Amino acid sequence: MLSIRLVADPTGFDVLVLPVRPVTPSVDDPRPVDDSRPDSANPDTPESGSGATPVAEVPPTSLAVPADLLAEANALLPLVELTGAAGASHLTVRALREPGRLLLVGVGAGDEAGWRAAGAAIARTAGRETSITIAMPSDAGTEAVRGLAEGLWLASYRFRLPEREEAADRGAELDEVLVAVADPDAHQAALHLARVTARTTRLARDLTNTPSSVKSPEWLADQIVAAAAEYPELRVRVRDPEQLAEEGFGGILAVGGGSATGPRMVELGWQPADARTHVVLVGKGITFDTGGISIKPRDAMKLMRKDMAGAAAILAATIGAAALRLPVRITALAPLAENMVSGSAFRPGDVVRHYGGLTSETTNSDAEGRLVLADALAYAVDQLAPDLLVDIATLTGANAVALGKRHSALYSENDELAQALIDAGREAGELAWRMPLPNDYVEYLGSDIADLYSAPAAGAGSVTAALFLREFTGPLRDRWVHVDMSAPSWAEGNDGVLAKGATGYGVRTLLRWLGGLE
Repeated sequence: MLSIRLVADPTGFDVLVLPVRPVTPSVDDPRPVDDSRPDSANPDTPESGSGATPVAEVPPTSLAVPADLLAEANALLPLVELTGAAGASHLTVRALREPGRLLLVGVGAGDEAGWRAAGAAIARTAGRETSITIAMPSDAGTEAVRGLAEGLWLASYRFRLPEREEAADRGAELDEVLVAVADPDAHQAALHLARVTARTTRLARDLTNTPSSVKSPEWLADQIVAAAAEYPELRVRVRDPEQLAEEGFGGILAVGGGSATGPRMVELGWQPADARTHVVLVGKGITFDTGGISIKPRDAMKLMRKDMAGAAAILAATIGAAALRLPVRITALAPLAENMVSGSAFRPGDVVRHYGGLTSETTNSDAEGRLVLADALAYAVDQLAPDLLVDIATLTGANAVALGKRHSALYSENDELAQALIDAGREAGELAWRMPLPNDYVEYLGSDIADLYSAPAAGAGSVTAALFLREFTGPLRDRWVHVDMSAPSWAEGNDGVLAKGATGYGVRTLLRWLGGLE
C-alpha cells in the first residue's frame, strides 16, 4: 500500500492538492448564484468582480497557502466547472512555478463519505505522481482524515499475481502522500482505523481475484493461516475432508466431492479477555463454481473465482478485528469447496445430510452455496452458542435482478440488528437493502423425501435461499442476519473506491459494525 503520513508543515512539494467545497449562499445575500460557465465575453462572471456569488471555494487550510496561489485556485473553479461535488477533480499544470501541479478536488459536505470520494479521485487523478501533498481544511476532523485515507488506499488497489509483483513497475505509481494537518497526533487513531480497514479489504480483494487455477480450498486455507500468523492471539483450525466426514459436514462434502482438490473448513477465532459479546461470522467459500452436474453456461462460469468472496470478507474482517483489538469475541467459519463436474460429483435429486442431522433434497447442483452454509450455521448453533450470527455469501443471481449492482440483499427477523448492519454499511460506503422473509414461501421448501427442498424454482430466488438457511439457525433465528452480496462483490470497472474486479464487499461493513458492539 502507498505511504500516507500526517505532517504539520510540509515543504518542497511539487504536487499540491487543495480541497473544494460548495458554497451555500446566505439568506441575507441578495446576489444571484452564478452557476453558468464563465465566458471571457461575459463581464458578469465571478472573477470579473461583478458581485455574483461563487458556487464553490477553497476553504482555509492548515497549510499556509500563498495568497496568489489561493486566488488562482478560486479563479479556476468556475472556469473548470468545479462545484465542490464530492470526487470531482481538476489537475492544472503550472509550468516554471511551484508547485508545478495543482490538483483541485471536491469534498462535498466535508463528511467522511465526501472525503472518501475525494481520496479516491486523488488516487486516480494523481496516480502516476511519485509524491503529493494534500492541504486539509483547518477545521477537518478525524472523520475527514479517515475517509481521505480509505479512499486513497482503496482506489489505488491493483491486483497482481504473486509471481508478477516483483516485476511490476512500481515507479509509475503514487508512492507517498503527505497530509498537512494542524495536529498530526490528533488524527493518528483515525489513520490507523483507515489503514486496517483498507489493508483487510485489499486482502479480501486479493483472495477473491486470484484465479481458481491457483485458488484451491487447500490454498485458500493456507493463505488465511499465513495471514493470521501475524496476530498470535488469533486461533485457526482447518478441517480436512477426513475430519469433515468424521464430524458430519455432509453439505460441504457433497459440494466438494466432485473436485480433485478436497474441501476444507476454516475456523478462525479472536477472543479478547474483555469481550462480552460473541459473534459468529459465516462466509460462503466456493473457490470455483461450474454449477456441478447442473452446469452453468460459459458466460456465467467465467467469473466464478469470485464465489468465495463471502469467506474472504469474514476472514479478513476477523483479522482486522484482531489488528484493531476490538473487544468482541469473533469466530469466523469459512466452508471451502470447489463445485466441479466428475463421476464423484453429487447429483440432482440426491439427499444431503447436513451437520446436526437435517436433510435436504437438492435438484440443482448449482444451488450449492446454501448447502455449505447450512453446515456451518448448524455447527455454529450447536457447538459455539454465539450471541449473534451473521452469514454473508455470493449466493444468488436473484440479488442482482432485484437490487442491481450496488446493493446487497439483507435478511433478518431482528429489526435492531438489521438496521445496525445497514447503518454500518452506509457509514462505511457499502449499501444493503432489507428484504422480507415471508412465511407464505416456506411451503416451497417442502420435500417428499427429505426435511427440506434446497432449491425451489417458484421465483424469489434470493428470498427462498434465505428461508432455507433460516432453517439451520435454531434458537438463534431471532439473532441472525443473512447478506446475499453476489452483485456488489464485483466491479466491472474502476468506480470511486472500487477497482475493477473484486470489491472486498462486506469487510468495511463488518469492521464498522463490530467496532460498535459492546
